[in-house]
Amino acid sequence: QAQLAESGGGLVQAGGSLRLSCTASGRTFSTYPMGWFRQVPGKDREFVASLTWGGSSRYADSVKGRFTISRDNAKNTLYLQMNSLKAEDTAVYHCVGSRDRFWATYDYWGQGTQVTVSS
Repeated sequence: QAQLAESGGGLVQAGGSLRLSCTASGRTFSTYPMGWFRQVPGKDREFVASLTWGGSSRYADSVKGRFTISRDNAKNTLYLQMNSLKAEDTAVYHCVGSRDRFWATYDYWGQGTQVTVSS
């Protein structure tokens, strides 16, 4: 059974940085679409960033230029480097992975890690 486990969340001041990690187990995600979503209580889940099987990245407009998604295939780990954090980035961040190599179906979800940005 594939599992995704996020880490690296925490409390940071506005303008600071955090790096989230997502370690996969149970299967290899190195050539499958993966990404990050975030959720604030009472609101819908919001797309943050994604990587295709070929390594192309896409970002939400709200994080473009501040966040960078990457992965280490040897470690089966996905990362999200978050710089210039703002209070509105406060959310639970979830790592997602796809079962299909060519379509971002996001069948697997991690439990999430809390990011809190103080203003």
